Amino acid sequence: MTSRLPQHQQHPPGDEPLQPGKNGPDGPSTAPWPPLPLHPGENVLCALAVDLDSDLHFLPGRLVLGTEALYAWQQGADGWLRTPLDHRHEIRFAEHAGLVTLSLHDADARLAVWHLTQQGSIQAQRLVECFRAHFQQDPQSAIRVQDMSTCAVCGAALPLDDSHCQACSEKELEAPVSSRVLLRLTRFARPYKWLVLLGFVLTLASTAATLVPPYLTIPLMDDILIPSQAGQPVDMGLVRHYLGLLLLSALVAWVLGWSRTYVLSLVSERIGMDLRTTTFNHLMGLSLDYFGRRRTGDLIARIGSETEKINTFLSVNALDFATDVIMIAMTAAILISIDPTLAMAALVPLPFILFLIQRVRARLKIGFERAARVWSQVTNVLADAIPGVRVVKAFAQESREQQRFGDANQNNFQANDRVNRTWALFSPSVSLLTEVGTLVVWAFGIWLVADNNITVGVLTAFIAYIGRFYTRLDAMSRIVNSTQRAAAGAKRIFDILDQVSTVPEPARPVPMNDVHGRISLRNLGFRYGSRSVLRGVNLDIQPGEMIGLVGHSGSGKSTLVNLICRFHDASEGAILCDGVDIRQIGVADYHRHIGLVLQEPFLFFGTVAENIAYGRPDATREQIIAAARAAHAHDFILRLPQGYDSLVGERGQSLSGGERQRISIARALLIDPRILIMDEATSAVDTETEKEIQKALDNLVQGRTTIAVAHRLSTLRKANRLVVMDRGEIVEVGGHQELLDKRGAYWRLYQAQQRKTDGQDEAAAAPPSHGDNGSENRPQAGTAVLAHAEEEST
Repeated sequence: MTSRLPQHQQHPPGDEPLQPGKNGPDGPSTAPWPPLPLHPGENVLCALAVDLDSDLHFLPGRLVLGTEALYAWQQGADGWLRTPLDHRHEIRFAEHAGLVTLSLHDADARLAVWHLTQQGSIQAQRLVECFRAHFQQDPQSAIRVQDMSTCAVCGAALPLDDSHCQACSEKELEAPVSSRVLLRLTRFARPYKWLVLLGFVLTLASTAATLVPPYLTIPLMDDILIPSQAGQPVDMGLVRHYLGLLLLSALVAWVLGWSRTYVLSLVSERIGMDLRTTTFNHLMGLSLDYFGRRRTGDLIARIGSETEKINTFLSVNALDFATDVIMIAMTAAILISIDPTLAMAALVPLPFILFLIQRVRARLKIGFERAARVWSQVTNVLADAIPGVRVVKAFAQESREQQRFGDANQNNFQANDRVNRTWALFSPSVSLLTEVGTLVVWAFGIWLVADNNITVGVLTAFIAYIGRFYTRLDAMSRIVNSTQRAAAGAKRIFDILDQVSTVPEPARPVPMNDVHGRISLRNLGFRYGSRSVLRGVNLDIQPGEMIGLVGHSGSGKSTLVNLICRFHDASEGAILCDGVDIRQIGVADYHRHIGLVLQEPFLFFGTVAENIAYGRPDATREQIIAAARAAHAHDFILRLPQGYDSLVGERGQSLSGGERQRISIARALLIDPRILIMDEATSAVDTETEKEIQKALDNLVQGRTTIAVAHRLSTLRKANRLVVMDRGEIVEVGGHQELLDKRGAYWRLYQAQQRKTDGQDEAAAAPPSHGDNGSENRPQAGTAVLAHAEEEST
């Protein structure tokens, strides 16, 4: 069969032709794949790196699409699995919650399935399109192979830096929420199955006890009250007997009802607790790119208010619903046993009520899901405005934030108002139909009494039972509201639980007990969606060496640091720590050996000591003080009102930027990491504080691999080597003076900073002019900044 692909695409784009025993484009591998058993005359169309096994653990593998077959290999396998292909086969692509799935089908069944993280989404789509173009002779697929910046599902154009289709997401959000999503909560009920069974038995017993009193009204009416009106003497012993039975049934129903409510409330509270804990734990296990696509307020609303809705549904509404169903079933059975004809008349409105419930439920599904999303917008505004209140006030934007909150609150009102209008019509309609049912029973019952077919006692019991029947039916119809709210909340919770981390745990993690700190970057590449950020980065960092990363903003320094920390996984190539691919190391095990100081220091609400000991909660006070001294934070901490026990406030708002940064440095130093990474660690401190920190770092870097990112080149003069990055590539490597002598990229950066510094010094030294508050100085400083900007743009 002849390929319909262009000639230059006969080999995988960006891949070298696979050769026996040779590593692929991902760089040197710790486990090279075996020789590819291509048949004579067979060519490779496309290759794909697969990085997950069937349990969604990290395990390297490869898929290779040939002109005759599909080849699959995964680490640990003896060889390639070859599946011959023809036009009857189909390769399907699916992407959901950060997980990409490829599956191979024939006309009868699914033959195989492979999983990979979202990093390989575009390459997976390319493989599918290559298959369609070659085996199914689809010319449109051949065209799409050239440009994969389209959604594989709907064909919509994708942003250059994203492989996530917004159109498909919006359609998914608008889709009705099925109540069946609540059945997924049974996984949280399994640990308490015996309590659930006990609650069900108590529900049956308490419901049966509440149905006894109406039945006792039959002998009370027919054997005591009606004969008494006819002049017969009252049998007081019989009266005491029936009244005693009524009291006993009431007491039994009360005890059983209390026990049922208590047991099932215990279960629901535990399910709610487990649901919140599981959701939060799963959220903490997701990679950083997931949080980059979500609003903080939305996540807080899901774990907080949505789980509370589910908990209320389980503890109150589901209990009432189960009681209503049992009550209706038992009441219907009793009514039929008393008089089948009258029972049929009593059930006339039931089909109309069920029809109305079904119609309204369909509208409420969409309404409650939309209301939940709009409420998240309100929470998002609060999560933005309250922590950022200093910025709001500093820029006098109170009215703007008030307007944002007012708009979100108005949208929330409108969304709930639409639901309430539907619900307001539904509830009275059900009540009207139940009243009609009661009226039918009265009319038909009076006719039967007049015709001597039933007694007055039977009609009285019937009215009592039918009242309970329709009361329960009315209450059961009202649970539609709570059910749809809980279903909408459960969907939003399971949207989190269905997410898969793009930084998966390895299937067979390699233990790292003694880390020396050698970092090796091998042909490293990284993409955000389809936008390439790093390309072909190769670097060896020796144990105990200090490396300085420099370059213009956007050159890829922070991305490289994130990859070394394994906050993301590389799209191409590999990162080795002491010769081991970091994807083969447990994520938490690897992070325990890394100390990180962020560009924007973040402190938790608590004391200074608690923040320093965050990475090592069991640290002694002496160890905390030693770390603070090393970070030159001890002196200013002692000046605080309670010293190390002083509260820093939310996000450390009671401290200056430099103080917060030094506490974050102390926090990183306390864990005594083998690898220290500082991402613009001195950007928030003044020159004097920077000098103090630099003195501490001169001692701390001894014996520790240090990677420092800084715009101030003066802070990196003690680095063993400087790595200059530009547009995602390493352009220069060497010492400070060595790079200056080359008069290349580093020399241009250094000259730009020198001119900026000289301009600022001149502006500070020049005397202010009279009558203009020093405005004559401003052009000089502005000229220096402009020269710096021009140099950077060059």
